[in-house]
Amino acid sequence: MVIFEKVSPENTPVAIKLALEKAKEISTDIVLASSSGTSAFAVLELAAKMDYTGRIIAITSVWKDPGVNQLSDENRKKLTNAGVILVTAAHALSGAERSVSGKFGGVYPVEIMAHTLRLFSAGVKVCVEIGAMALDAGAIQEPRTVVALGGTGRGLDTACVMTPGYSAKIFDTRIHEILCKPY
Repeated sequence: MVIFEKVSPENTPVAIKLALEKAKEISTDIVLASSSGTSAFAVLELAAKMDYTGRIIAITSVWKDPGVNQLSDENRKKLTNAGVILVTAAHALSGAERSVSGKFGGVYPVEIMAHTLRLFSAGVKVCVEIGAMALDAGAIQEPRTVVALGGTGRGLDTACVMTPGYSAKIFDTRIHEILCKPY
């Protein structure tokens, strides 16, 4: 496992390289978080150089402003035309539950799970979350092992080999290996 000295978007190229090498080795898909498309374009570029022929599934979010997707229509079109499967959905580990805690206060089970995963790193939490989101949306055809890429803030700094569970069966998720994460 590679441990990055600090959280930084500068970790992105190494995280992507490790993820693509592993995905090629085990013949599986890449699932990644990419709000603006920058990380998805970086994966596409290196995938082409490394002759990775598996599927690339990018999970986008709508969390910044209600009803506003951070992925521009232009980037959405470019990524789709390049063969990237795009999934835009509410975050599996917050979503509706965050609205309840925001309105009534307190902490609820899914938020506790998210904070527990953050004990490893924010990126590990993101990997579990995007795996469930991809599975829920049908971008992953069945619960199968994938390589997931997540991060802390901007960029990618965490890569996990995992078998995601559906959001409704999140405890079926299995993290098999953490390829990299920040210290």
